[in-house]
Amino acid sequence: MTSPTAPRALILCADDYALHPAVDAAVEQLTLAGRLSATSCMTTSPRWAEAAPRLQALRPRLSVGLHFNLTESHGGAAAAQPLATVIRHAYTGMWSADAMRRMWAQQLDAFEAALGSPPDFIDGHQHVHQLPGFADAMLHVLRQRYTAQQMPWVRSTAPMGTLWRSPKAAIIALLGGWQTTRRLRQAGVAINQGFGGVYGFDAPTPERYGTQMAQWLAQVQNGSLLMCHPATTEVVGDAIGAQRPVEFAYLMSDAFGALLQALQCQIQQGPLMPLLKL
Repeated sequence: MTSPTAPRALILCADDYALHPAVDAAVEQLTLAGRLSATSCMTTSPRWAEAAPRLQALRPRLSVGLHFNLTESHGGAAAAQPLATVIRHAYTGMWSADAMRRMWAQQLDAFEAALGSPPDFIDGHQHVHQLPGFADAMLHVLRQRYTAQQMPWVRSTAPMGTLWRSPKAAIIALLGGWQTTRRLRQAGVAINQGFGGVYGFDAPTPERYGTQMAQWLAQVQNGSLLMCHPATTEVVGDAIGAQRPVEFAYLMSDAFGALLQALQCQIQQGPLMPLLKL
């Protein structure tokens, strides 16, 4: 049994790899600094084939997953729709099961073509992997493609502790987070043990972002996952582009290291499966 004073091992995942060179640079620097567990990759990006080889030198200390995308157009390079439209279409059954399975297969094909292996895990840009129909299609495709030993784990967005009291976290959980978490458990697919990192992307300084981080870290347990969206510089044209360097600055800071130590939290690198729950 874990001692009450033992560090709690958490998963810190940077979303949106391949979106922009500044995102990729942040992932690399944070990994080498021991401040990142995982990154999820946008294989729909026109930069994906160029960006993917840089990940090889970071594995296995960095887990690498698929960031399933339906809403980011990459400046018109990929077919995409606004999130509200995607949610409406998912809830009204506008896509057939075959169409949803093809979307999953195409993005998984692109991941494997670039990296030569299945993803370590699956999540979704703006959490679309958990929407009605798409979660079923995901499970169908994963079972067809992978053996039990190859099976990726999947991000649960069920909030940790009392974080469901945040309106945004509650909305994400209601839009498939809790339901998909139950479905994944029933299917025997490994998931993280609680989710955090949800806020309004409205922390103007690293210190203010650190205040958010302290609230999340106070509630983590072994195997909890926090998402982040860092970049080394502002990503012009991205909806959260100005917030990304704020997150990066804090995650690289001595203040973050001190907070982890004070709250007895440890960022897990290397194999994550022992932290996960079936």
